[in-house]
Amino acid sequence: MPDDETQTQTLNRGGAARTPAGHPPPQLSGAAEAPAPWLLRLIAVGLVLAALNLRPAITSLGALLEEVREGLHMSGSVAGVLTSVPPLCFAVFGVMAPRLARRFGAGAVVCAGMAAIAAGLLIRPYIGSTAGFLAASALALMGIAVSNILMPVIVKRWFPDRVGTMTGLYSMALALGTALAAAVTVPLTGAMGGNWQSGLAVWAGLAALAVLPWIVLVRDRTPAPGQPAPARSAAASGPSASVSGRAAGASGQASASGPAEAPALRITRSRTAWGLACFFGLQATAAYITMGWMPQIFRDAGVSAGTAGVLLAVTMAMGVPLAFVIPRVAARLKQQGPIVVVLGLCGLIGYGGLYLAPAAGAWAWALLLGVANCAFPLALTMIGMRTRTGVGVVRLSAFAQSTGYLLSIPGPLLVGVLYQHSGGWGLPIALMAGLMIPQMVAGVLAGRDRTIEDEC
Repeated sequence: MPDDETQTQTLNRGGAARTPAGHPPPQLSGAAEAPAPWLLRLIAVGLVLAALNLRPAITSLGALLEEVREGLHMSGSVAGVLTSVPPLCFAVFGVMAPRLARRFGAGAVVCAGMAAIAAGLLIRPYIGSTAGFLAASALALMGIAVSNILMPVIVKRWFPDRVGTMTGLYSMALALGTALAAAVTVPLTGAMGGNWQSGLAVWAGLAALAVLPWIVLVRDRTPAPGQPAPARSAAASGPSASVSGRAAGASGQASASGPAEAPALRITRSRTAWGLACFFGLQATAAYITMGWMPQIFRDAGVSAGTAGVLLAVTMAMGVPLAFVIPRVAARLKQQGPIVVVLGLCGLIGYGGLYLAPAAGAWAWALLLGVANCAFPLALTMIGMRTRTGVGVVRLSAFAQSTGYLLSIPGPLLVGVLYQHSGGWGLPIALMAGLMIPQMVAGVLAGRDRTIEDEC
């Protein structure tokens, strides 16, 4: 009986080989059949549930940061380290995502990521020490990091003709999860007897729910649309190549333009890639400073803890409608620079108001900073628009997000140090406003009408 390798060789010569059962052999090249509609719906549900879990680990902590500091006896500088952990983990673990996706499949990696988020969120409030709290937070953030990287990859792979729409959908879900955690963590904590441990741990349940659709996707054998089945995967797996094996193809083993294109793509030579990485890093700096410190800024200005949490929720909730609208608008424009400038100006005005009248105009500043934070879905949209191939999108996503998060690490830490040593929020807010200028410059550079394949 001929083995899979013999069949592959026969097909490559153009022969009409048959399997022993008389059925046509697996398709080793050419376009794969379109997936079943139920599978695409399941992927969409999985994307939404995953996106809902990509920020509650951070914003739930921001709402209770003062209680956590007191409970674990943290100084302002140590709390600054704590708010810098998310971008650090995203930079360190995010770079692993493409390799993990090639080996295990994107669906399996996201499934494991959701499980890691659930475990980390459940463990960290009860571990009883600052070091343990940081370690458990890192576990949850590791799951967030790899899922962050693979969201654009999954969208580009399964919804290549709806990148703007699907990016908007999961960006909207991400903003909703962010706002929900900011708004209800304090009330939930009060309803559970004022115990901050319970108020943080409750978000593990949402992450556990998000594991479910990805389990099905890991087991699915339907080919992804528009992608050839790599010969190596078919030889190894036979007629029922799994989704995870095909996801590996999307992560660098094959693309619509052929596997030979992958070695030639040196992304560090692309000015667009560097511009996008800097834009991503600066918007991430602003986002994590906002999520980690904005409630404390309002509380120090005389706003109650509950209202400060709601103000943060308002900031995050602005991303719910705008995260759906902005990617769709951006996808229709050849250059996204004008959107970058508008968002940056909203941020400058919001920080100016936060400096001059934090309590009196709190709601207006929260709204403006919420608009500015929508640079995140814009950056994700540009990742898909600045590439032509599956290989390109996974490499640009990994490079821009990992490098960007690496660049964003010092920001929240520096805010904590400035707050600790200056005794107020004047210098930290001036820093936040100052960073909006290079963010706009980098965003205009990244938004030019070109692809990284043309520059590498």
